[in-house]
Amino acid sequence: MELYFKLIEVLSPVFFIIGVGYYLGKKDPKINTKFITDFAGNIGTPAMIFYTITTTGITLDIFIEYFVYAIIIIAGFSIIGLVFLQILKKDIISVLPPLILPNTGNMGIPICLFAYGTAGLGVASAIASVIILFHFTIGVFLAKKSFSLDLVFKNAPTYAIILSILFLYFNWEVPKFLENTTFLLTYATIFLVLMSLGVALTRLKVKSWNHAIILGLIRVVAGPIIGFLLINFFNLSGYAAGVLLIQSSMPSAVLTYLVGSMYSSKKVVDTVSSIIVTSTLMSFFTIPIIVFIALKHFI
Repeated sequence: MELYFKLIEVLSPVFFIIGVGYYLGKKDPKINTKFITDFAGNIGTPAMIFYTITTTGITLDIFIEYFVYAIIIIAGFSIIGLVFLQILKKDIISVLPPLILPNTGNMGIPICLFAYGTAGLGVASAIASVIILFHFTIGVFLAKKSFSLDLVFKNAPTYAIILSILFLYFNWEVPKFLENTTFLLTYATIFLVLMSLGVALTRLKVKSWNHAIILGLIRVVAGPIIGFLLINFFNLSGYAAGVLLIQSSMPSAVLTYLVGSMYSSKKVVDTVSSIIVTSTLMSFFTIPIIVFIALKHFI
């Protein structure tokens, strides 16, 4: 019974804040979330990466280890995505991002925080940092079908990752003023991006339910399978294994829609939007199961 109460403690804050955003989006369809996007991308997310990696007790070895696991997860999704997109005769390049880039930031980080505390937050951020980096590099490359190194150097989270690695490598102590500042920015960002996810769900539309359901199902089913395979293959255990399972099970990231709308055709953007909506709706049923398994077997 205690495990069920823990499950409620973990998920209710996340789903409640998403619900607040959904309510606000329905109440005011013109509500402007550009501020949240700009704040999260340029200030909040870099601060969150730095705070969660440098102040939660993870080591450089752990960071690198789970950074690599995240890349393996993306590679696994890429293979699966390419196969099914080919079968469904979709644009196998531009439609790939929502299948390979899970919502490890908006949803994954807060869920891991509530499930495993600050220790889980650090590992979750190591995984999320890869996904965030790929959004503004591989994600843009796939959406616009061209690549430039300028994307990497103009990406604020890139510098946050580099700075975090330097602090871990040299074992520097984070100045208290910097820790406090990034602490406030981290929790503000978590709240704002969860709320913006709720708002986004009121705006994203599904154009083709048949294909959207298939691709959304692939996203939420393949994730846990890949997570379990990694855990068993590398013989992982404890809270870090639970975080890996949770993060790999997240639905498609809303950011893939924002990137796609900037660089892809309307037909592609409609498909991306459909995958995000269906996978997110499905995740409201699958995530409780995954978190329950993680809390039961990986403590």
